Amino acid sequence: MAQNFEVALSKIIDNFELEIIFQPNDKNEVMISNNDINRCGLQLSGFYEYFDPNRIQIAGKMEHAYLETISAQQRQENFDKLFSKGIPAFVVTRNLEIFPEMLEAAKNYEIPLLRSAESTSTFMSKLINFLSLELAPRITRHGVLIEVYGEGMLILGESGVGKSETAIELVKRGHRLVADDAVEIRKASNITLVGSSPDNIRHFLELRGIGIVNARHLFGIGSVKISEKIDIVVELEAWNPEKVYDRMGMDNHYVTILGVKVPSLTIPVKPGRNLAVILEVAAMNNRQKKMGYNAASELMQKLGLNMEANDIVTEWE
Repeated sequence: MAQNFEVALSKIIDNFELEIIFQPNDKNEVMISNNDINRCGLQLSGFYEYFDPNRIQIAGKMEHAYLETISAQQRQENFDKLFSKGIPAFVVTRNLEIFPEMLEAAKNYEIPLLRSAESTSTFMSKLINFLSLELAPRITRHGVLIEVYGEGMLILGESGVGKSETAIELVKRGHRLVADDAVEIRKASNITLVGSSPDNIRHFLELRGIGIVNARHLFGIGSVKISEKIDIVVELEAWNPEKVYDRMGMDNHYVTILGVKVPSLTIPVKPGRNLAVILEVAAMNNRQKKMGYNAASELMQKLGLNMEANDIVTEWE
């Protein structure tokens, strides 16, 4: 069963610097669970077919112009009908005037009334993107997320295989840490996964023999990021001499996370291998593949061999 997520209205207010015209109770207690929003022009004119009362309602210049053409009594009836639906919040854009009838209805039905200085289209676009990310399906996995040459690399593997040590070496080489130990993965869209760290462990790494270190304090603010798109998944595993590892890279390996297909690699670990350099090359090679270049395919063509690449997809639960 899919889990439903919520975001506090206070976070929306703070993020978009909204002016609070009326707030009936603690803004931290009002929770938004729908990432769709509604421009309420049709409802203010009396049309409620397919209306979803769980959406934040937006009123802009067009709605304001219409409301000016009707009487105060009609405005009061229209606002009463809309606010009686129990909407989570009502936002007026462009710093437009707040009608007295609007404020009265908000107080009568205890609906948060807010105002934004931004244009309606800009505010709606930003709010939809914000809600889509905050309310996105998500999972948390043990691993490390780091940005390497602009590629978001999710490093997985058994405990003690060297994920954090590799991450600290990559940070020292100028790349940026996003999360260590616990990576929160959100499905931002049907083709995009975004990873971040839980707030309470952000920027911290655990290094066996040393303990807990703070990457931001050790290497500076330029060594960390809050979130990053996941472009490639790398599985580190102890070298198994009986296992045959991919030496050509002709086949394209993918792992499916939350329904999104992401390129993946399995890197064997043994003493003497410089994992930081290997992962840097993996990031650059993944970037080249996205741009349409495959070194293995070019080599096969130069050798006169006609080999087709196969896609190998693994489901990740």
